[in-house]
Amino acid sequence: MYSDRKGLLVAIEGIDGAGKTTVAKKLVKRLEELGFESEYTYEPYSSPFSEALKRYVEEYGEAEAEIETLAMALDRLFHVRKFIEPLLSKGAIVITDRYVYSSIAYQGAKGADIEWIKIVNKYAIKPDLVIYLRVPLEVALERIKRKEQRWKYFEDVNRLKKVQEIYESLVTQGLMISVDATRDIDEIIEDCLNIILTNISKNKS
Repeated sequence: MYSDRKGLLVAIEGIDGAGKTTVAKKLVKRLEELGFESEYTYEPYSSPFSEALKRYVEEYGEAEAEIETLAMALDRLFHVRKFIEPLLSKGAIVITDRYVYSSIAYQGAKGADIEWIKIVNKYAIKPDLVIYLRVPLEVALERIKRKEQRWKYFEDVNRLKKVQEIYESLVTQGLMISVDATRDIDEIIEDCLNIILTNISKNKS
């Protein structure tokens, strides 16, 4: 297990249409303005494993929950070892647009056992912070209509309802910090930024 961590790993989570990509990228910009070395990244990552999953979906229409889980876990470990760990070892703040909790929510909603999902993601390092962007399902669906998504088949409405339920349970368990993402983008960014800066201050004290 990786432990030589000087930087900070922050995961931004939420259902499709919650605004994760916009928030993650704006947070990187704000942190850089404050003098922190910060990097944006995303999942599914651009790895041989995510590409293999895409080809599987193209050929068979959709991946079974267990196949999807394993492919995402491989993609995540590649992401951690090749991109995230080197940045953390240099002391950077890494903002990832989705992380392990997306697998718990999305593959869990599809029927994969959540405890098993956690096991196969055992070597994905624990984030320092997980911020959940909370939006009503109808708001998220309206936003989805306006933009092109990389993984279209994840957007089934019934599946997203289950995904949202799992995310909310993770918030209840204290695994994620919830932020109201229905507000003006600047307010959302300020809230998220304050959460990150508070964490940095605690670690220094």
